[in-house]
Amino acid sequence: MVVRRLCSLVFTLLVVPGLAWAAPEGKVTQNQQETPASVVASHLFDTLVERDQNLKMVPALAAELPKLVGPTTWEVKLRQGVKFHNGEEFNAESVKFSLERVKTGLRASSNFRPIEKVDIVDAYTVRVQTSKPWPIFPTIMTSRQASMYPPKAYAGKDSAFISKNPIGTGPYKLVRWSKDEEIVLEANDQYWRGAPRIKTVVFRPIPDDAVRVAALQNGEVDVAVNIPPHLATIANHPKIFLSTAPSIRTLQLMFVTHEYDAQHKLVGPYKGVTADKRVRQAIASALDVDEIIKGVLDGKAMRTATLLTPLHFGYDPAVKPIKQDLGKVKQLLTEAGFPGGMELTLNSPQGRYVRDKEVAEAVTGQLTKAGIKTQLKTYEFVNYLNTLVYVHKPGPMWLIGWGTSTVDAETVYGPLFRSGSNLGNYHNADFDGMVDQAQTQMDEKQRLATYHRINKLWIDDMPAVPLYQQVDLYGASKRLNWKARSDELIKAYDMSLK
Repeated sequence: MVVRRLCSLVFTLLVVPGLAWAAPEGKVTQNQQETPASVVASHLFDTLVERDQNLKMVPALAAELPKLVGPTTWEVKLRQGVKFHNGEEFNAESVKFSLERVKTGLRASSNFRPIEKVDIVDAYTVRVQTSKPWPIFPTIMTSRQASMYPPKAYAGKDSAFISKNPIGTGPYKLVRWSKDEEIVLEANDQYWRGAPRIKTVVFRPIPDDAVRVAALQNGEVDVAVNIPPHLATIANHPKIFLSTAPSIRTLQLMFVTHEYDAQHKLVGPYKGVTADKRVRQAIASALDVDEIIKGVLDGKAMRTATLLTPLHFGYDPAVKPIKQDLGKVKQLLTEAGFPGGMELTLNSPQGRYVRDKEVAEAVTGQLTKAGIKTQLKTYEFVNYLNTLVYVHKPGPMWLIGWGTSTVDAETVYGPLFRSGSNLGNYHNADFDGMVDQAQTQMDEKQRLATYHRINKLWIDDMPAVPLYQQVDLYGASKRLNWKARSDELIKAYDMSLK
């Protein structure tokens, strides 16, 4: 059945150029860490393991979930009869090529660092050797950066080539990418799960909330993401329904405490005010996040104590969010040498997350009232990532959202805070040691206990201020059968027309 247009509206005008595989700067599927990119990539590429609607891990290109066959060896049986879009067969060579590629030199490579090598047992069996015990190998295989690539087509090719020629095993093929305008996909009728029911998918960027909602109301699009809470009255429209889900994403204020070079090597302590833990703690105590949730987000978010939601492994319900305490703010600032208050800058994206600019403005106002005079600078998201975040110059304080399909503390604390990570601006040897310990603990109870200790150390040292867990709100045409997911993936393959 051909759909006149199925549009998933991404967050900002320039999110589309950042959608990995189509970007001229070579950000292919494995070389990105942005959810909008992963949403599009999930239509083109498959992974060995994936999560279902309820976030349960299930086999995808793996015939069954990976099995631990040795202290540092995971065996993966592969699905047979699967072909890439170019006709190349998916097999053990594909897995070896893809996993050994992603573990070195790419943006998400730190998540795959424990992979040492991939041994081919036979055409449809591999054994992944890790440098140490690694309990979340199956979980990591759900991440979009673990997508499978065709080794013959991509042999000797650089990221720029792969970016312009996305070849996967997924349910859709790329037809056209028009920068800042649209991405057009067509159904892969030879897809191993069966031909998609939706034959054409168009991703269009509409950054303005009102324009995006109007497009949905006018029938120009079928699915719209990031419906602002104050426009949720569209649920009363006769041809529209709203679908919500508690997100795996949290929003937070991040601090720069240490400086790193372009190779992610530690240079030394940051020379700005946020290097002082007392300043970071004062900022945390200055905020009334519940008021921000109520006033800016119309209550459509949930306060968090860390960057882990109740959906994450490592979450500790006994840890409670910090409450506003203006007396403590003054005390901490005085101890840090700022009895008369201080000044700093908050950097924030604009248009990436639900009302992100308005949230940043509310934070700025509360900090200023508490004696921390704050200047807000906002950026288009891709520019924000490329000129600030990815080059370790986002500070002294910056707002970011974080949510990973692995739903595990390792892929929160590791990429954002462990020394040497590509997003890290923090260093604490005790923290690093505990994160490394948790990464190797095969006993689930012991690993959970370690993350609970990490949570407490992290809160005490305060390398970031947790704000809230996002509640995702989508608008969709009533002609669709579809339900929102907590991992923010929007899969046209799972949709059908009524």
